[in-house]
Amino acid sequence: MAPLWPLPSRWAAAPLPVPPLPVPPLPVPGESPACAAHRAMRPLTEAETRAVFEKLGRYIGENIQLLVDRPDGTYCFRLHRDRVYYLSEKLLKVAASIPRDSLVSLGTCFGKFTKTQKFRLSVTALDFLAPYAKYKVWVKPGSEQSFLYGNHVLKSGLGRITENTAQYQGVVVFSMADVPLGFGVAAKSTQECRKVDPMAIVVFHQADVGEYVRNEDTLT
Repeated sequence: MAPLWPLPSRWAAAPLPVPPLPVPPLPVPGESPACAAHRAMRPLTEAETRAVFEKLGRYIGENIQLLVDRPDGTYCFRLHRDRVYYLSEKLLKVAASIPRDSLVSLGTCFGKFTKTQKFRLSVTALDFLAPYAKYKVWVKPGSEQSFLYGNHVLKSGLGRITENTAQYQGVVVFSMADVPLGFGVAAKSTQECRKVDPMAIVVFHQADVGEYVRNEDTLT
């Protein structure tokens, strides 16, 4: 039955908004399905998880569990474009709605896998390593700049070192004011550091916060 009079336009039912459908990623010419899956965000495989946890364990030991089981929610690791990201499950659900080719990064980048599938820890993980570090090294004020330019720590620049630090143990490097500067590997044990030459290397440099300036374009 037709209405007796036309309804005012302001009463007309507005069309319900239709959510846009996710746009499938455009195929890359010549790309194999394996390469396409390689670019997609996904959970780590068992081998990848072992490689990441072994590297983190060198610095924070069993405190890895504290990174996953946090009082503010559940956190996880995800692989995207060879990089390992650390993020909350809440953020993960939001990121899942973004097409993979449009997703640049998510959460905090902990490092990346090389072409030989070795995991390399990035300085962007420092804020999560420093609170849980089991072995620490403090450098003197006069040696901070040298370390922040990517140089190793010499005995002459060593302020303090955690007792019972073994040779080749992963260490987090701090200033004397307890500001995290980076991380590396102990070249000498605590006992050896007491008697080596002042120009001997005591910490092999691996990463420092100076990379935020030196490698700004490659850090995510």
